[in-house]
This record gives sequence, structure tokens and C-alpha cells, in this order.
Amino acid sequence: MQSQTYNYKVVRQFAIMTVVWGIVGMLVGVIAAAQLVWPELNVAEWLHFGRLRPLHTNAVIFAFGGCALFATSYYCVQRTCHTPLFAPGLAAFTFWGWQLVILLAAITLPLGYTSGKEYAELEWPIDILITLVWVSYALVFFGTVATRKTTHIYVANWFYGAFILTVALLHLVNSAEVPVSLTKSYSAYAGVQDAMIQWWYGHNAVGFFLTAGFLGMMYYFVPKQAGRPVYSYRLSVVHFWALIFTYMWAGPHHLHYTALPDWTQSIGMVFSLILLAPSWGGMINGIMTLSGAWHKLRTDPILKFLITSLSFYGMSTFEGPMMSIKTVNALSHYTDWTVGHVHSGALGWVAMVSIGAMYYLIPRMYGKTEMYSTKLITTHFWIATIGIVLYIASMWISGVMQGLMWRATNPDGTLTYSFVESVKASYPFWTIRVVGGLLFLLGMVIMFYNMVKTIAGQKAYDAPVLAPAGAHA
Repeated sequence: MQSQTYNYKVVRQFAIMTVVWGIVGMLVGVIAAAQLVWPELNVAEWLHFGRLRPLHTNAVIFAFGGCALFATSYYCVQRTCHTPLFAPGLAAFTFWGWQLVILLAAITLPLGYTSGKEYAELEWPIDILITLVWVSYALVFFGTVATRKTTHIYVANWFYGAFILTVALLHLVNSAEVPVSLTKSYSAYAGVQDAMIQWWYGHNAVGFFLTAGFLGMMYYFVPKQAGRPVYSYRLSVVHFWALIFTYMWAGPHHLHYTALPDWTQSIGMVFSLILLAPSWGGMINGIMTLSGAWHKLRTDPILKFLITSLSFYGMSTFEGPMMSIKTVNALSHYTDWTVGHVHSGALGWVAMVSIGAMYYLIPRMYGKTEMYSTKLITTHFWIATIGIVLYIASMWISGVMQGLMWRATNPDGTLTYSFVESVKASYPFWTIRVVGGLLFLLGMVIMFYNMVKTIAGQKAYDAPVLAPAGAHA
């Protein structure tokens, strides 16, 4: 029986850059949050809030989150298919191509080169590069699945596969544009159609990039770290099909009370409410995987990250459908409540599950039995958790307050408060948000130190070899 070594080089590269870009993206976020509290921090045109905010969202979603997805999907697909990565040259291209995309974003967005589309601000030459990288990613991933040594395709690979295919479709349709120069283009769509396509893209970027991909991560790393099989494999399959069918229809809930036809808004609301069921099915499946192993939570900080991320996933997937109800949306829309909701998902779910997965991956990628310091992982967990709670609680309170102030009227029908008064009332909560963001950033710095010390430490064993056919991953 021949044994081959897995391709871990590209996994190592993406894992390291996950931590690096996490620090960069969150630092930009903290600066942007501070600029709202202290406007004098808007020191230069290319460093003011309007330029840094899209840089922050691109850095945390596509640089930090994207690198985490590349690293974990490349690791998971090899381990569960018992075969090295298909087309290793293309896999290397996906790493360097993706880093180039991120670098170009970091240059062009502060300079003001933008298409003006949420989560799709990058201009057309960078969009073409993204397409090339993504097609290569699909070829590597599905090529590995096609050449697998096992008959079964593990459920995590279904989620990763759905994420790869759907993001490709979303990117191609939403980024259709007419170039007028190297740095400027105009959308191929106009008016309300452009808005509809943008939020079909925007919501499903959340649904597939920030949900389906990370559920693939959850379905591999939670059972591995817990040392238990998935609670219900049947539920994971039902979860998969229910989620990917329902998510695609929920985008219009971003456009309540706009020029979008009312029936379209209502369809978005109904499908958002239906989404609660598959989302909570996945959360319950992940958390119940700890049945018989709950005691491990006391001593295993990596498991703390993974299970806490599922709790935040459950909370934000309850909150999202609730906020899509038109009467609730009338209060919440355009307020800080939306910002709190986004970050309960982004920090609580996406970042926490990514951090847990990286703490699992990094020592194994460098032949170590564990991270340099378990105590530092525990410290990171508590600092990050406190940071998230401060962040989202302050945004919830601020958001509800803003919504109530904006709609308050005097007996004669005039507005009780001016907009400026609502801004002034928000300042204390914006200050708390800066503190919460700083704590989360501090946690990432601790993680970086722990990673460097782990990599530099004494090697305990060589990189694992290919498991024989029929063995468990």
C-alpha cells in the first residue's frame, strides 16, 4: 500500500495569512470606529471613514475570512477524501492570486477607486483577477473530490462546494459592468434592478461566503476537536439542502420600504423567516455533537471557541429573520442595530469558528502536538468574548434608541428630535464599541504571538501521510 504526503504547504500559507489579515482588517475597523467618536482622526482624504470602511469590510470578509476558508477547505478535502490536492500548481496560484487581490484592494480603496457596491467595491481589473483565482479554486477543490479514494463525500465538503459554486455565480452576475477606464466602470444594471441584484449578491455573500463555507468548517473541526461523531448525519444533510435552497430568496429584506415592488419585499421576508429552521438545525447539530463530551469544555479552550461560535450563530440567525419582518425593520433599518447584528455574526460566529479552526490546524501543520500556550488560547477566548459582548450590546442599545428617536413625534406631528440629537446620543455607545473592538483586536495579537512561538518551537513529528483507503480522516 503506497502512502503519499498531503499538500500542506498551501494550507500553512493560508493559515498564517488568516491571522495576519485578521489583525490588519480588525485594526482598520477599530480606526474607523474611533473616527466616528473622534472626527479629528479623519486626518487625510485617503484615510477618512468613507475610504476605510469598505477597506475594513473587504479585509475582514475576503482577506481574513477568505484565507480561513481556503486553508480549512484545502485541509478538510484532503483529509476526508484521502488524497492530496488536485493540481498543486493551481492551488499555489490561488494563494498568491488571492494575496494580490487583497493587496490591490488595500491600495485602490483608500485612493477612492470603487464601484460603490456593498462587498463588491473593487474595480473591474481586480474583479477579473478574482474570477481567475476562484475558477482555479473550484478546479482544485472539485478535482480533489473527483479523485477521492473514498466512496463517500463528507458533509463538510458539500458545504464548501456549495459556497465555491454560489460565490462564483454571485460574483459574475453582480460584477457585470461597463469599463470606461482602467480605474472606473459602471454597473450593467440600473435603478431598482441594480439594487435588487446587489442585495441578491450582498445577502448571499453572507449566506454562502460567511455561512455555508464556515458551516463546512464547523462540520469538520467541531467533531474532530470534541473527539465525537457529528450528532446527526441525517440532520446535517437536511440542514444542507434546506439552507442552500432557502438562502437564495432572502435578499429583498435589505430593501424594505424602498422602490422595490412590495411583493418582492414580502417574498424576501417570508424566506428569511423560513431560514430560521435550517439555521437552528445546523446550530443544534453542532452543539449536540458534544453529547457525552461536555466536560471537555472546562479544559479545552479551542472547543470553547468552536461552541461559542455556534451559540452566536444561533443568536444571529434568530435575529436576522426577526429584523426582516417589515414592522421590526421599520424600527431597526439604517440604525446601529443592523451593525450589531452584522458583528454578532461576523465576530461571534465567523471569527470565533475561524480562530478555533486555526488553533486546531496550525500545530498540526508544523508537526507539533499542540499550540505553544494553552493558557494564551484561554486568555484570547475571554478577551474576545468580552469584546464581542461590549460591541454588540452597545450597538443594540444605540440602534433601538436611534430608531425610537427618529420616529418620535410631537402632538402637532413635527419630529421630536433632530437627526443631530440622535447622533449626539449615540456617542457613549460608539465609545463602548471602540473598546469592544480593541479587545477583539488584542485577542488577535495574542493569537499571532502564540502562532509564531508554536511555529518556532521544536518539531514533534513529521507531516502526516495519506490515510489508507477506508480509514477515518
